[in-house]
Amino acid sequence: MTTPKPIEKPISDANFAFGRFLKFWRGVHNLSQEQLADLINSSPRHISRLENGSSRPSQSMVTDITSAFELGQRDSNHLLIAAGFVPITGELDFHAPELKWLRKAMTLSLKALDPYPATLANESNDILMVNRGWVGLFGQNIEKATLDRVTNNYEFLFSRKGAGNFVSGWEDTLSVILMSLEQKALFGNNPRDKQLRDRLAKRSEVPSDWRQRAAVLEPMSSFRIQINLDGDLHKFVSVHSTVSTLGPAALLSGPSLNMNTYCPEDENLDLSKYCQGQLSHPLLFY
Repeated sequence: MTTPKPIEKPISDANFAFGRFLKFWRGVHNLSQEQLADLINSSPRHISRLENGSSRPSQSMVTDITSAFELGQRDSNHLLIAAGFVPITGELDFHAPELKWLRKAMTLSLKALDPYPATLANESNDILMVNRGWVGLFGQNIEKATLDRVTNNYEFLFSRKGAGNFVSGWEDTLSVILMSLEQKALFGNNPRDKQLRDRLAKRSEVPSDWRQRAAVLEPMSSFRIQINLDGDLHKFVSVHSTVSTLGPAALLSGPSLNMNTYCPEDENLDLSKYCQGQLSHPLLFY
């Protein structure tokens, strides 16, 4: 007599975050599984399987669900991330009238960092603002006309006329930056990211084996530069921080801004004198 095989039950994944998010938003909108299924042309059984983790949604289904709940960008992207998809961050119009509060806050932050040099940039590292410390410090070694044309932090670091002459381990630093851009392009498949990567990779200063170099180097959140000030060589460490434009819990789900500050290794180095006098730059707003 043949023993019948037991019916295999789907194994649910309680650690699959999407199910928790889905159940949460259903509760917020006071919708039953049947009502949600009707809104997105699905079945109550499938909604139940999504919530207990025994099924995974397609990207189009996640989009249908965010539309049914009328979620904003932050919450829509949290659902996409929870389901294993890349968030759609879009472009941030930093100069839009409704972001006046953000521009004011960033200006105050940059001003507070003086005399330490700092820049504010978007996700493509296009510089949005600089502070007096940045203009004053780099103005000691870079001609004003050249400094005034600086609009992108990556371009600034990749150029011998910019900060390229000051970066320690320059070729390795460029390689790691390019690798970060490469992987960002692979994640998001954004033409803008690909164009920036290709433009920088074509520069004559970039080592031909940058991929191989970066593959054996740990990613770095900072790098070091050395600048001649009044005849003495001083070392600085770049410190990078990210500012979310959608709130503290949304660093991955919306456009972000990057604050980069150069801090001297010598704590006794007085940079205040480089902030004095008439300083100007197209991106200096105070």
